[in-house]
Amino acid sequence: MTIYVDADACPVKAEVERVATRHQLRVLIVSNGGIRPSANPLIETVIVPEGPDEADRWIADRAGPGDVVVTGDIPLAAKCVEAGAQVLKHDGATLSAENIGNVLATRDLMADLRSADPFRQGGGRGFTKADRSRFLDALERAVRRASR
Repeated sequence: MTIYVDADACPVKAEVERVATRHQLRVLIVSNGGIRPSANPLIETVIVPEGPDEADRWIADRAGPGDVVVTGDIPLAAKCVEAGAQVLKHDGATLSAENIGNVLATRDLMADLRSADPFRQGGGRGFTKADRSRFLDALERAVRRASR
C-alpha cells in the first residue's frame, strides 16, 4: 500500500506523515517543486516536470487498488477512483465510485457559473481544525480498509 499526496496546496501533509509513520507506510509527496523534503525515511518527495497537471498525471498513472490518494483535484480523484484507489479530500470527504459522478458534475457546474459571471468568484470556506480532525479520522479508516 502506498499513500499518494497531490502536494500542491495540500494542508494535511503533516497528518499524512503521522498516520503513515504509525502504520509504517510508504508515502509519495508529488509536486512540481517548492516542497521541503521530509527527513522521515517513509516519505519520498517526487518532483515532476513543470506544466499543468503533471503531478496529477504522475499519480493517476501509478495509483491503484490498495492505495490511498489525498487530493483536492476532482478530475484526478475520478481517475484514481476508476483505477481502484481510495481517495480522500483534505477535509476528510471520501470520493468513491458512488459519489464521484455527482462531485464532478457539481465542479463543472460551478466552473460554468463562475465563467458566466465574473463577480461570482467566491473563495469557498476556509480550512478548519474540524476539517483536519475529519481528515485524520478518514485517513486512519482508509488505511485500515486498504490493509485488509
